[in-house]
Amino acid sequence: MVNVQMVNEQINLRSEAQSLLETNILRFWQERMVDYQQGGFYGRIDGYNVLHPDAEKGAVLNARILWTFSAAARVLHNTPYRILAARAYDYLVQRFVDREQGGVYWSLNADGTPLDTKKQTYAIAFAIYGLTEYYRATQDSEALNAAIHLFDDIETHAFQSYMVNDQMVNGYVEALTRDWQPIADMRLSEKDENGVFTMNTHLHVLEAYTNLYRVWREPRVERQLRTLIDIFANRIFDPATGHLMLFFDESWQPSNTHTSPGHDIEAAWLLHEALEVLGDEVLLNQTLPIIHSLAQAAEEGIMDEKEWWCFAEAVVGYLDQWKLYQGEKPIESNINLELAETAFHYIQTHLMDRENGEWFWSVLPDGTPDRSHDKAGFWKCPYHNSRMCLEILQRQ
Repeated sequence: MVNVQMVNEQINLRSEAQSLLETNILRFWQERMVDYQQGGFYGRIDGYNVLHPDAEKGAVLNARILWTFSAAARVLHNTPYRILAARAYDYLVQRFVDREQGGVYWSLNADGTPLDTKKQTYAIAFAIYGLTEYYRATQDSEALNAAIHLFDDIETHAFQSYMVNDQMVNGYVEALTRDWQPIADMRLSEKDENGVFTMNTHLHVLEAYTNLYRVWREPRVERQLRTLIDIFANRIFDPATGHLMLFFDESWQPSNTHTSPGHDIEAAWLLHEALEVLGDEVLLNQTLPIIHSLAQAAEEGIMDEKEWWCFAEAVVGYLDQWKLYQGEKPIESNINLELAETAFHYIQTHLMDRENGEWFWSVLPDGTPDRSHDKAGFWKCPYHNSRMCLEILQRQ
């Protein structure tokens, strides 16, 4: 029998997601973040909604803007979103792509000149993610070619494969210099450890290669996508806890026992997505226990995280679990739907800035918005939250 209440809840979630996407998130970036003076998009609006027009511009921010407006244009068939996607595309390929050495610069000055020229694998992966989504929205072959060149750059320089104690080790090194030489400080940010391999970078290389394989069925991409799934299953996933480990040395030895529930639930659905795009039912069935364990482990702390991106990923991750187990485990499946809805309503109640648009970074212990972090900036992009809304629209 059809559960009428659940059907109605799905319909409500869908309509609320589209409103949230267009009126709260995308409108903010359309109206507040386009840099008509120096090109592209501004680098920062702080937690008090003050624009900083001279702030540096990060590759991750701009690649995520490209992905966001490309995906919105594709799903919603919206011409203004496509125009903004084209603006983000032009700026990325003209300013961030290093035409001499390959890869993308980590950051630019506000005027578009290179600032930090290191090659962070994470940033190059996001550029691939944005470019392939732009190709999906526009069928622009130059965008796909640019993504393929960046894929070749990562595979040529960042993919490491060598022997350690008679065992083959492979993975994607965290960072290199502009000309692809070893670099002392490989950290993605100041809060991260200086690890050779990290969960976070591998997760987003997986995400990028999944999108690339959607549009370019090249055996090399398939091989590396399978390699990444194997790395998650046998190096990054901790079967003792059900969590992902975060930082590793050159032989994949973890440096601590820290966990990140937000990444656990994000990885659960991104792994599922990668396996569906591969179309390998055997590998999917082998990996499903890991996917399920990650979702369960994330429940331990996801609602305590209080950061915007964690709640966005919780919505998508638990919707994915709901669909995945709907037939064989209906009770557990419905619990996952409730978790997704709880996270969504927390966003609406506590994280949305209903007056000025977009979301606050997090909620403080006293229940007030955290204004010490940016509303838009180097790490605050319209990607986790827009993607959440778009996933709801495409899944229901």
